[in-house]
Amino acid sequence: MASSRAEGGGPPIDPDLAAVLPTLRSIMPPELTCERIPEARLTMRRVSKDLDAVIGSRPITHTEHVVPTDTQDGVSVTVLRRADSTGPRPAIVHLHGGGMVMGDRFVGAYEFCAWVEELDVVVVTVEYRLAPEHPHPAPVEDCLAALRWTLDEAGALGVDREKVVMAGTSAGGGLAAGALLLLRDRGGPRIAGQLLCAPMLDDRGETVSAAQYAVGGVWDRVSNRTGWAALLGDTAADRYAAPARAVDLADLPPAYVDVGGAETFRDEDVAYASALWRAGVPAELHVWPGAFHGSDSFVPGAPLSRQARRARVDWIRRVLRLD
Repeated sequence: MASSRAEGGGPPIDPDLAAVLPTLRSIMPPELTCERIPEARLTMRRVSKDLDAVIGSRPITHTEHVVPTDTQDGVSVTVLRRADSTGPRPAIVHLHGGGMVMGDRFVGAYEFCAWVEELDVVVVTVEYRLAPEHPHPAPVEDCLAALRWTLDEAGALGVDREKVVMAGTSAGGGLAAGALLLLRDRGGPRIAGQLLCAPMLDDRGETVSAAQYAVGGVWDRVSNRTGWAALLGDTAADRYAAPARAVDLADLPPAYVDVGGAETFRDEDVAYASALWRAGVPAELHVWPGAFHGSDSFVPGAPLSRQARRARVDWIRRVLRLD
């Protein structure tokens, strides 16, 4: 069995989760550098299942759309809903993970398809542009454009405009937080909630957990620095790129923040939840003991993973007032 002890002295990884780390590292080796981004992208595509394969026989339909933007190509989104759904339904705008440099809108499909089936929500999953080809602010602007489009086209999409949540994992969680800061600062409407799963929020990498899990994890210090360098390019980080830098978090939508207790992002995510509370924003925080970055996706059957996913569903039900 793989050792559950963290190499940097942090809390140990849950044994059920630690057992898969050698396999994960053989598929997606640690210490991602800029030169290895193309290889990592190919690997991520190779291990990802086609959306229709994920849906299988479940009663879920999906349509493809292009969100108009000031770029020539616009932003591709896929809209999923239950085949038997009637009337306007709540919606979740979904932003995938991938360290700002890899992945596509179908990463995370197992979880967001479960939301569609179980909760009868509409999911709009977003193909935001990736760094380093498209540095900040391109990705966060794409995510904001997709959210605005969902609100503007609510009638045509069969969406209840008053019940929209923005959700993101890892890089997608950071982009969700940044997009909602942009929406607030530009005078946009406040949506029902933000679901931030192990969000990538702080470019500085100066927390205790960043040191404890600098090596040996799924997303280590080298990989984290590569992702931030790709996103920022030659520009200085601002609150829309790195929401941990935001001074004022007032007037943001209610938040759900979760993170593993054995991962790089632990302390920056806890600090962000605390900053939301200081600003008077309702926030629910979960630190899953022994969980590493993305472990609920890599080991979905583990008891800790099932608990984490159920807690998210319960929060979605509450914030969207689902019966």
